[in-house]
Amino acid sequence: MGKRALINVDYTVDFVADEGNLTCGKPGQAIEENVVSITKSFMAADDFVVFAIDAHEEGDKFHPESELFPPHNIIGTDGQELYGTLASVYAEHKNKSNVYYFDKTRYSAFAGTDLEIKLREREIEEIHLVGVCTDICVLHTAVDAYNKGFNIVVHQDAVASFNATGHDWALGHFKNTLGATVI
Repeated sequence: MGKRALINVDYTVDFVADEGNLTCGKPGQAIEENVVSITKSFMAADDFVVFAIDAHEEGDKFHPESELFPPHNIIGTDGQELYGTLASVYAEHKNKSNVYYFDKTRYSAFAGTDLEIKLREREIEEIHLVGVCTDICVLHTAVDAYNKGFNIVVHQDAVASFNATGHDWALGHFKNTLGATVI
C-alpha cells in the first residue's frame, strides 16, 4: 500500500456551528466525533494530515463566491476557526512535521495552493477526505485529486452538507465517477 494523507476540508465554525454564516448545522455537527477520531488516528500513525481551510477577504466583490453565498470564513474571524474538538486537536499537534494547515480561496484544496507539491514530496498515493461540504469543497477536492492521479477514500460518516440531496449525489459520484472508495 502506498503512503496516505488525510485532508480535513473546511471543518470550521462558519460551516458547522449553529451560528455559522454558511452552516451545515446538525449534519455537520453530527460528524464531529468521526472527523476528530479519524484525524487522531492519522496523526498517531504519523501519516500526513492536512487542514485545507477556506479563507476569504472581507468585502472581496471579485471572488466568484460573493455572488453565490453570504460572506463566510473571513480571514481573522471566529468563523474561520476550526470547529469544536478539532481545534484543540490541531492546536496540540500543529508543530509536528506531519501536520500541514493552509488557507484556500477556492472550492478545491488543490486550486492555487501547494497541496500537490506537498503530497508528491511525501510520495503520497492515497488521499482520505473528511469535512464539509460534501457536494462542494470535498467534491471539488476529490475531482482534482482524481485528475492528478491520486487514489481517493471518502469517509462517508465524516462528511456533511447543508444540502441532503447534494450530499447523497456526491457520495455516489465519488464512487461511480471518480472510482473512490467510500467507507
